Amino acid sequence: MTNLLKREDLFSLEEYAEQRSNIRKNVMNVKKLREVNLGEHIRLLFENHQTVQYQIQEMLRIEKIFEADGIQDELDVYNPLIPDGSNLKATMMIEYTDVVERTKALSNLIGVEKSIYFQVANHQNVYAICNEDLERETDEKTSSVHFMRFEFDQSMIVDFCKGAKIKIGVSHPNYNCEIIIEKRVQDELNQDFMNGEA
Repeated sequence: MTNLLKREDLFSLEEYAEQRSNIRKNVMNVKKLREVNLGEHIRLLFENHQTVQYQIQEMLRIEKIFEADGIQDELDVYNPLIPDGSNLKATMMIEYTDVVERTKALSNLIGVEKSIYFQVANHQNVYAICNEDLERETDEKTSSVHFMRFEFDQSMIVDFCKGAKIKIGVSHPNYNCEIIIEKRVQDELNQDFMNGEA
């Protein structure tokens, strides 16, 4: 896949420090177009080349990583979040401001990540494939962060990019929600199918 980030795509720590405020501003604007709220407490951020590069640069900065092996480790962790032409990839966050409420919710929402789905026009629902890097839940609770990808067949992608109605939903016994995504979000996500075709 040619869309994965390589070491030469990244800024040095010094270069990144100089340009960080502009890069951050640009990425925040991109993220606004790539976020979907499912009800009050679940947020999906659909990742792309730009959001993943920002995440890697931030990790390198925070951890002060400048050696080749350390940089490669971060690339290996985050590159799988870049869509590759047949899918959309997202970071899902379960968000509760109150700690007690959050603790209770995470125990009531075990398996919620597997119940997130897309419906493109009248096609079958596409459910999330989750947490391929590591297990993120126990018998007692789920994690507040999950990584997921949604795999679409070619006819779904064609309809998606033509502007068909797209729904995203959650079908969990303790959290049920379905929305139609806004056109501006759909237009932004269309690029993920085009960019991966290399």
